[in-house]
Amino acid sequence: MFDQVLSEVEEQCRAERVPMLGPDKAKLLANCVEKAKPTLIVECGTAIGYSGLWILRVLKNLGSGRLITVEIEEANAQRARSNFERAGVADLVNSRIGDAAEVLKTIQEPVDFLFLDNNKDGYYACFQGIESRLTNPATLVADNVGRPEPMAAYLEHVRSHYDSETHWFESRRRPGHRDGMEVSIYCR
Repeated sequence: MFDQVLSEVEEQCRAERVPMLGPDKAKLLANCVEKAKPTLIVECGTAIGYSGLWILRVLKNLGSGRLITVEIEEANAQRARSNFERAGVADLVNSRIGDAAEVLKTIQEPVDFLFLDNNKDGYYACFQGIESRLTNPATLVADNVGRPEPMAAYLEHVRSHYDSETHWFESRRRPGHRDGMEVSIYCR
């Protein structure tokens, strides 16, 4: 059932032009989660749950870990919750609604993994909002770094302070263009 739900969500994203990672980037994200074996992941930008499903599949296979996912649009958050329930992973996820930079300030638990895929100019504010709760080390993954201008402050910070690597992907929606994901290992 899980794979069927994931496939349906991917089709919905394509048909409705809902932003999503796509399978290539999602596989990199899943590999990062598998390698980190986090206790708590925070995702900024749920949309309708595509990337969350990829994360939750790994957590379920690992037999441990939880996801807090933050979405600013209530209708999207409701659809994501429904998709998580249908996929049988709702018990592993806490879905929150609001501006991610503000919601992150309310999380009190240690965070091992931060995935940024919300408004690009908000990446640094999200990082700052959760930094005091990041474990040492923690994995940071940021999507859409192929257009670095909106997230310049975030990228400058992680690239100058932490072990950071850009992974490049050919754009499926814009042939001839590349996009990237920045994977950083946060250490105090």
